[in-house]
Amino acid sequence: MNHEYYMNLAIQEARKAEAKGEVPIGAVIVKDEEIIAMGYNERETTQKATSHAELIAIEKANEAVGSWRLEECTLYVTLEPCPMCAGAILQSRIPQVVFGAYDPKAGCTGTLMNVLQDERFNHKAEVIPEVLHEQCAALLTTFFRRLREEKKRNKE
Repeated sequence: MNHEYYMNLAIQEARKAEAKGEVPIGAVIVKDEEIIAMGYNERETTQKATSHAELIAIEKANEAVGSWRLEECTLYVTLEPCPMCAGAILQSRIPQVVFGAYDPKAGCTGTLMNVLQDERFNHKAEVIPEVLHEQCAALLTTFFRRLREEKKRNKE
């Protein structure tokens, strides 16, 4: 698989989120080298805590394959999954996760902990970090810098 190709598609999804004022995080799920689902962060739009890019993509993938099991899929996501998303990845049996930027505040595939490879769970996933790291990190850095500047202007 060409990890950079699919991560670029996840970045495109992240840009859709950014265009809506959402934190720019995008996800793509691939099975047999075919894209079966895509999603982007929609938490502000929906006002639902579970509207993360990964969860949206997982639900769409479940519909696409007609099963909760995504055993032959790879998840690409621009930001390291949080604990909620890591749990959903385990529950859906996704065997491989590829991510772009590390998340120092909520990352659960190596930063704060590694939920996806914890021996205590009955399922594990291979983790491939830092694919197109600079592009993924830049999306987030630019977004949050702009947000801080807007807040500062609104205070003045």
